[in-house]
Amino acid sequence: MKATIAVLGGDGIGPEVITEGLRCLAAIGRQFGHEFRSTALPFGGAAIEACGDPLPESTLQPCLAADAVLLGAIGGPKWSAPDAKVRPEQGLLRLRKELGVYANLRPVSLFPSLIDTSTLKASVLEGVDLVFVRELTGGIYFGEKRRDATTAVDVCTYSVAEVERITRVAARLARQRRRKLTSIDKSNVLETSRLWREVVTRVVQQEFADVTLDHMLVDSAAMHLIRRPRDFDVLVTENMFGDILTDEASMLAGSLGLLPSASLGEGKRGLYEPIHGSAPDIAGRGIANPVGTILSVAMLLRHSLGLEAEADSLERAVGKALAAGARTADIAATGTRALSTREAGDSILAALGGH
Repeated sequence: MKATIAVLGGDGIGPEVITEGLRCLAAIGRQFGHEFRSTALPFGGAAIEACGDPLPESTLQPCLAADAVLLGAIGGPKWSAPDAKVRPEQGLLRLRKELGVYANLRPVSLFPSLIDTSTLKASVLEGVDLVFVRELTGGIYFGEKRRDATTAVDVCTYSVAEVERITRVAARLARQRRRKLTSIDKSNVLETSRLWREVVTRVVQQEFADVTLDHMLVDSAAMHLIRRPRDFDVLVTENMFGDILTDEASMLAGSLGLLPSASLGEGKRGLYEPIHGSAPDIAGRGIANPVGTILSVAMLLRHSLGLEAEADSLERAVGKALAAGARTADIAATGTRALSTREAGDSILAALGGH
């Protein structure tokens, strides 16, 4: 297979973890006889510095032409002043919209060798295997925004069509797993959530009768993610709730640095990125955890390129490396030496057989 990957290193630790992801992608290509062509493009704060636009046309068009897009991270204090006119996040929101990737898949499962890295009891964590399906291009992040000297307004809007399509993605995924779907909203307060609950219920009842559906308010969901995470299978929710809850869920696995994501639309092209941010406090120090990015590469192989065996191989290599003690500072056991970003990548490549 030949495939073109648009690579957006972005800001902070983004370029560092992307480097390790690309090394693993190249190793998979060599092992399985594929040709992966990657094109590095400026994005986020780096693009603002270069041309004043977080998503210039010279970056957007190659992304639209690529088979998949691999992103590191964006943002930082340099571009987050209250009076900033242009922010890196504006480029990310636009990229999602332009790519049409409305469904964000964030799997959360625990590597057995890392059970000691979480602050939760092992008895709570054992067997955790869940996936968030977050609606990505609607809601309050994309609603009307205005501000004057005394008032700020962010409008949350959802249409029936938007809720229908994300529900179908989540229900199809649940059908492939344990056939259990939990829809998360705030229908006791928000009109958008009442619409959300009504539409999710109708779609599942009419089209996915073999899937068990339950509804949960977002505050209860936040509590039960920590109290009984093993009970969840597939969780579907709106944009802002999904953003917050998936960061909380990352603590089940032990670190934000471990978790990947895939943003998908109607076609095969997707946007793949670790769920962590740009971590400007550790940028350039070579200590960031590349596992989330490498697992995002595995999701890219599976969802955009249809390479299931290759994705499985890369995920197994990550598991083997972690089991052998390949840990960066965020997950290193007390008294043990933490690996650098590069060393962690080397360990995964060795487990893959490509080092």
